[in-house]
Amino acid sequence: MRPIRTGIAMTDTRLGELLSSAPPTLCDAEAAKLARAHFGVTGALKRLTSERDLNIRITATDQAPTQAYVLKLANPAEPFAVTDLQTKALLHLEGSGLPVPKVIRTTSGATEVIIPQGTLRLLTYLEGVPQHVTPRSPAQARAMAAMAARLTLGLAGFAHPAAGYVLQWDIKQASALRPMLPAVPDDLQALAVAALDRFDAIAPALAGLRWQVVHNDLNPHNVLVSPDNPDEIAGVLDFGDMVRTPLICDAAIAASYCVDPGKPLQSLLNFARAYHAVLPLTAAEARLFPDLVATRMLTTITVTSARAQRYPDNAPYILRNVATAREGLTSLAAVPAADLLNALEAL
Repeated sequence: MRPIRTGIAMTDTRLGELLSSAPPTLCDAEAAKLARAHFGVTGALKRLTSERDLNIRITATDQAPTQAYVLKLANPAEPFAVTDLQTKALLHLEGSGLPVPKVIRTTSGATEVIIPQGTLRLLTYLEGVPQHVTPRSPAQARAMAAMAARLTLGLAGFAHPAAGYVLQWDIKQASALRPMLPAVPDDLQALAVAALDRFDAIAPALAGLRWQVVHNDLNPHNVLVSPDNPDEIAGVLDFGDMVRTPLICDAAIAASYCVDPGKPLQSLLNFARAYHAVLPLTAAEARLFPDLVATRMLTTITVTSARAQRYPDNAPYILRNVATAREGLTSLAAVPAADLLNALEAL
């Protein structure tokens, strides 16, 4: 694998093989043939955006009512066990009442197919409006917090041998971001270093928190809202970043996209209270929460900046959440730490 040629002190090894690998390719004719042969599904194809995998929507008009699916081809760098982790998690959530995709079996009853290009799966397509195109509001943030908590509760007790794999998007891995900091825009360098220094200071405390398998990527591009009510969460997508980590890290990820730059303290507290009402946080989790939110923002800026340099053709999609992270990290840094801690202690 060739190193990144950008003048930045960054290598594929530091970013990780999975995040350094381009998405797999499959022409429409091949995709249609595979869907028909293995899942018995035919219909109109539409390619969907993805950071690492290949996702194709198939609308099966020969079914009544019309049913849509997502044909997913995993990144070739992703071990089969990690793909299986995602599949088993969705199977675990079946019957939970949570709005997540369902796994469609093959004609022989399997949950995936190994083809030369990688691991192929078929999931149901969830209808709804992508959260990122809707207006943000405190009510929507509360709904997102409640859904994040419900999803974590739904995954409680789920275990898988691959859940401990290393993924740079996992907040607890943030210390490994330091060699990547040169990829961060110059005007954010000081904030990035300060945020990472703070994470390194609190990282030892993570071991004493509650751990479990979590979604790990509740960003607005992975969430659907109701067409009639943007403050109602209608679906949660993309379980591709699942890991076992402190559960407060998952809450911090969702919260990082709900911080209002004009009201950072109030919006963070608004999210925390709604999450706490469904899944009560411990005092230790509440104390670490603001720094973990900032760490997720830092991770978003750092990892996506590096990946966008490596894959410039996909840069607009890769960098889709950077503006929110930039505004959030800047606004949170302006709030005195004592104010954040005092507010969260009152949960």
